[in-house]
Amino acid sequence: MSLRIRPRRLRLNNSIRSLIRETKLSVDDLIYPLFLVEGENIKEEISSLPGNYHFSVDMLEEEIKEISKLGIKAVLLFGIPKEKNPIGSEAYNDEGIVQRGIKEIKKINKDILVITDICMCQYTDHGHCGIIKNEDVDNDSTLDYLAKIALSHAKAGADMVAPSDMMDGRVAKIRETLDANGFTNVSIMAYSVKYASAFYGPFRDAAYSKPQFGDRKTYQMDPSNSNEALREVELDLLEGADIVMVKPALSYLDIIRRLKDNFNIPIAAYNVSGEYAMIKASAQKGLVDEKTIVFEILTSIKRAGADIIITYFAKDIAKWLMEEI
Repeated sequence: MSLRIRPRRLRLNNSIRSLIRETKLSVDDLIYPLFLVEGENIKEEISSLPGNYHFSVDMLEEEIKEISKLGIKAVLLFGIPKEKNPIGSEAYNDEGIVQRGIKEIKKINKDILVITDICMCQYTDHGHCGIIKNEDVDNDSTLDYLAKIALSHAKAGADMVAPSDMMDGRVAKIRETLDANGFTNVSIMAYSVKYASAFYGPFRDAAYSKPQFGDRKTYQMDPSNSNEALREVELDLLEGADIVMVKPALSYLDIIRRLKDNFNIPIAAYNVSGEYAMIKASAQKGLVDEKTIVFEILTSIKRAGADIIITYFAKDIAKWLMEEI
């Protein structure tokens, strides 16, 4: 039998496979999360996120220079304050941990894109993402605080703010506040589709942000819902979001694809801590080849439609890509 059509012809060697590859992962796609803590001379590995660290501001120079050398162009900052209270006031302290971190990073490399997480969970003593009234997060009173945090970060030099709280109307409130204070060029990457996921466990250990009572299901999305994601994105775009995000990424590739098919907007996906930790644990036990599985997973996220990937693997991926050149 003579076969005229043989798809395997285009799989014969790496040169052919590379030539026709439909989806290619690039260091330009990546954002690297950083965790900042109060104090001095601190670079401590995060036990739940091996290979990632808590940094005091004075220890950022070596890390930022390495990130820059690897070609990573953007970082996402999370801050852990010394003191917490019911309103998370350290989050909008102009001399707070993130604010000082922004200034230091810009001194080290003014061209690196500094994105800041806008939320209250790390800063409140109750661990929820807003102001508590009647044992629940009060949506509307929380908006003023989120806007204050975003404005404080913009004043410190942030290029982009990323509200992760999932309060209704927060993008509009932040956009209005930034514009009214002359920060029209500070963009917003909204955590538009953030699910109430079990994949956040290692992050909550790293950021000391576990809720002290209840859960976050009244404001984060039900993992069973897909149509709701479209409504959330549409609202955030109407309110002024420049980029929308899906979080987590791996279990929600269908959501990323739906957004790509329905909206002409840059889409970010967060390859979250639980996804990272599972791969690290499996690799340490010799159950999977870490490099191969990371590339497969990150490529699947991009193939689903993500333009931007936030990942704790960013430095590893950048190094592996350099090895392939």
